[in-house]
Amino acid sequence: MARNATNKLLQKAKKLKSDEFYTQLSDIASELQHYKEHFKDKVVYCNCDDPRNSNFFNYFVQNFKELGIKKLITACYKEKANDLFDTKESENAFFYEYSGSEMRGLTDADFVYFKGDGDFRSQESIELLKQADIVVTNPPFSLFREYVAQLVRYEKKFLIIGNINAITYKEIFKLIKENKVWLGIHLGRGISGFIVPEHYELYGTEARIDEAGSRIISPNNCLWLTNLEISQRHEDIVLTKKYVGHETEYPQYDNYNGINVNRTQDIPVDYAGYMGVPITFLHKFNPDQFEIIRFRKGDDGKDLSVNGKCPYFRILIKNKRI
Repeated sequence: MARNATNKLLQKAKKLKSDEFYTQLSDIASELQHYKEHFKDKVVYCNCDDPRNSNFFNYFVQNFKELGIKKLITACYKEKANDLFDTKESENAFFYEYSGSEMRGLTDADFVYFKGDGDFRSQESIELLKQADIVVTNPPFSLFREYVAQLVRYEKKFLIIGNINAITYKEIFKLIKENKVWLGIHLGRGISGFIVPEHYELYGTEARIDEAGSRIISPNNCLWLTNLEISQRHEDIVLTKKYVGHETEYPQYDNYNGINVNRTQDIPVDYAGYMGVPITFLHKFNPDQFEIIRFRKGDDGKDLSVNGKCPYFRILIKNKRI
């Protein structure tokens, strides 16, 4: 998708104060296959999900026995203010608990209704969160900082989708630096697209309507964020470039004692000092191989610069093996 189209879509969503991006079942299955060992005998909470249309709910029901899940809880938020796009304004927020019984068509009798709006910050939702071992969902992007902060506060394991820009938030980056959270397997084009409601305009060359009639946009700027351990994050980045003899390819920063590296694959194998790398480095980051020093700023508190020009957000790292 072209950058201007992506920005237009996100700005439109922000203007509408809407976070109605629904994850496709194929993307959920593609990511969750890497975490199966974490779910045995666990209570899973999807606290931004209506079980009647949530693909997170569908995935966990379909794989309930294989994963060995103890219980699945899904909770549905209901905005109290008038919503021009909501055709079911008479409904209340509710949650649903599933323990592996044979599935049939869900009815109102299956749901437990909240007294409030079911917002993840509400006390009713927090009480359900306390019961959970793992939270898996697509939370509101506009509330991502607050959402992650709550999960950390209650010491919950989680696997959630967010915008790639979330790793530039100081609160999120601090958690990554401290090795408390990390990126999942897929990001960018590895997440094929989101289902959006009728009132969303289908921007971009990759927007489409699938065979089931779902309207799908592919912003290609999202990621999975987690604190569930995966073996892939302990695989070394293979380094093939050298600094010695190629110093001109790695200019020094004006305001920090370190060199600029434009691509993760160009990190030199023989450089022992500090290096500034693109934020996409975090997708390959192995905490056993590299140490994260800081984000974006030089010693003067300003953005890192080379000959007066600032490369797009850089993460300062150091090779632990040298």
